Amino acid sequence: MDAVKSKRMPRAVREQQMMDAAVQIFGQRGYRAASMDEIAELAGVSKPLVYLYLNSKEELFTACIRREAKALVDAVQAGVEPGLPADRQLWEGLRAFFLHTAENPDGWAVLHRQARTHGEPFASEITTMRDEIVAFVTGLIGAAAREAHHDPALPDRDVAGLAQALVGAAEALAGWANDTPGVSAREAAATLMNFSWAGLENLMNGRPWQPPV
Repeated sequence: MDAVKSKRMPRAVREQQMMDAAVQIFGQRGYRAASMDEIAELAGVSKPLVYLYLNSKEELFTACIRREAKALVDAVQAGVEPGLPADRQLWEGLRAFFLHTAENPDGWAVLHRQARTHGEPFASEITTMRDEIVAFVTGLIGAAAREAHHDPALPDRDVAGLAQALVGAAEALAGWANDTPGVSAREAAATLMNFSWAGLENLMNGRPWQPPV
């Protein structure tokens, strides 16, 4: 009976099952060290079936990157409730980011460690994901500036630079939090919020730090 059910499993469900296994193997062993045999065994299917569905190791890894990237972007965007004060929106976005990366450590390892270190076409996939998150954070910071000023004083270039810095810090902190026992997603988000918000608030209120002459 189990064999019959397995054979009748919809293609999309079977494919996601394979990708679940692939993310775990890629995340824990790395792209180069991972084998299609291991992925097939963990997924409970034959290696030829993995190739039939996903063509090659490179295409399977690319599909994993795209799936994990979309899940992360969706989680961050869904975590922010429109209409909240600017600091609450930023806090909720950061908390959603750290919660997702903590709950999906293999997926985060695929995105943050594996895909970045193996060149194209993987690097382009990560750039696309990062651009989406930076654009979203840029919007949050821009909204905060509009909240602080009826006529926002922050140039677009400054807002974009702040978003890049914040996203970069979040990426680094997520890697540290996942590798450090006892660090919760809430703690990681609070750490970055305390690090960033005081500076952002001062800047938006016309009190930027100035380098010495």
